[in-house]
Amino acid sequence: MSAQLGPEARTEAIERFKATGSSEKQLDVLIVGGGIVGTGAALDAVTRGLDVGIVEQRDWASGTSSRSSKLIHGGLRYLEMLDFRLVQEALQERGLLLQRIAPHLVKPVPFLYPLTRRWWERPYVGTGMLMYDSLGLTNGHGTGLPIHKHMFRRGTLRAAPSLRDDAMIGAIRYYDAQVDDARMVVNVVRTAAHHGAHAVNRMRVESFLREGERVVGAHVRDLETGEELEIRAKQVINATGVWTDETQAMVTERGQLKVRASKGVHLVVPRDRFQSTVGLILRTEKSVLFVIPWGRHWIIGTTDTDWRLDKAHPAASSKDIDYILERVNRVLRRPLTREDVEGVYAGLRPLLAGENDSTAELSREHVVAHPVPGMVVIAGGKFTTYRIMARDAVDEAVRNLDERVPASVTDRIPLLGADGFKAVWNRRARLASAAGVHVARVEHLLNRFGSLATEVLDIIARDQSLAQPLPGADDYLKAEVVYAVTHEAARHVEDVLTRRTRISIEAWDRGVSAAPVVAELMAPLLGWSQVQREREITHYLKRVEAERLSQEQPDDATADVARLGAEDIIPVQ
Repeated sequence: MSAQLGPEARTEAIERFKATGSSEKQLDVLIVGGGIVGTGAALDAVTRGLDVGIVEQRDWASGTSSRSSKLIHGGLRYLEMLDFRLVQEALQERGLLLQRIAPHLVKPVPFLYPLTRRWWERPYVGTGMLMYDSLGLTNGHGTGLPIHKHMFRRGTLRAAPSLRDDAMIGAIRYYDAQVDDARMVVNVVRTAAHHGAHAVNRMRVESFLREGERVVGAHVRDLETGEELEIRAKQVINATGVWTDETQAMVTERGQLKVRASKGVHLVVPRDRFQSTVGLILRTEKSVLFVIPWGRHWIIGTTDTDWRLDKAHPAASSKDIDYILERVNRVLRRPLTREDVEGVYAGLRPLLAGENDSTAELSREHVVAHPVPGMVVIAGGKFTTYRIMARDAVDEAVRNLDERVPASVTDRIPLLGADGFKAVWNRRARLASAAGVHVARVEHLLNRFGSLATEVLDIIARDQSLAQPLPGADDYLKAEVVYAVTHEAARHVEDVLTRRTRISIEAWDRGVSAAPVVAELMAPLLGWSQVQREREITHYLKRVEAERLSQEQPDDATADVARLGAEDIIPVQ
């Protein structure tokens, strides 16, 4: 059992899959889908003592789970919908993540809720905030966050000087939490592997194995080598998010869960484009718009529109960008323009289909189904409640195993990097001195890797040149690229620049200048030829070009065509 998801671990996991052909060596559970719910299910199942495999057709978190608003929250608007149970459940999970499961990754973040109506709005919103704080306290160990505070106009402008004077009459400050979503997913799957799960990315399910009506595994293709193999398991959990309809259709046409994809677009702008010590939550005619502090940047979003085009690469159009800019500029003294936008990303929410045509009105509840023997399907939900979703899916799967399986224990299992995080944080100045790097660099590593930051510092100790930052992305060190390959299952330049780091949305050139250096660092670790190295760089540059072009198009259809101009990377066979 290892926490390293490097090339050797991948090979070992594939060998384990090949051994499942005999009935005594089949897996207890095979999970399909490497987003937050799938990786959460792998961790839940393996920590109950089960033999677990998980496969992902692209990279960990490459779908919805790397393109969220990056918030861990209860959802104030669900409170307004009177969905108290969902809000309470999410707030309890927020408390667990902040204090026990992932304190190194999940951080408090303050928000202002601007008030614009006299007399009635302050008591109305204030009552909601009081309920929000109170529901968060029901987990038995507090929220770990300050309670809300009422502010008048002067105090609001002191906290956010860039707000227009006439944009509000006051505000209420409250706290939620945020997370680097892709980093969280990688951390969860590494924790699952540490406990014994067999995890392989870039492995696509071509079909499901059947014995009569029963699903008994999957026929998969390793997209890195082209090799095909069968993985046999007593139960299969389908956690494929917005692809649920397609993966369900492989086994049955009846009793399906129906999932609709809703597109959410976010903009990234530099932190200095406007002054504020807090984030903002702004009401729009359709939903809410968040302005979220993100290191040296702001994340602004999101949209909420139906999406029926390519699910692997949802595209942001010019219309989406204009919508967000127009809404946020209603409250800013100096309007933001296109020139202020350094990054754009689009993601798809997997919403359970309902009668209502508006995706904004669909519930974020999740549903577990057992459409055919041997397969459990989990769909819906939100990032914050991933652990509950994973638990419910595994609960359904183990009901059909012959053995008695213990209950879920993931509410008591810290993710890798959480144990000892505070102690290592308190030693950060000494660690920086020993490594010969600035203490701010060590703080950056600690907030990304927790107590495992010492493993990245060990890489620097062996090669001081890896302490240098990447070109055009000063926040990230070369050592993090090496670590992404040797410990975090990164297989391609795109994996590093878009998910192991967030250079693709944080750098003005979106990672173009860093790509050749990243490829040079990855090549010897993955055995790339010179041809493959050049293909990796070319592919990434084409991806950036296609995304930029899509963001200039007037609507979804034209943006989708432009984005699909860059094909997925295919290794040299």
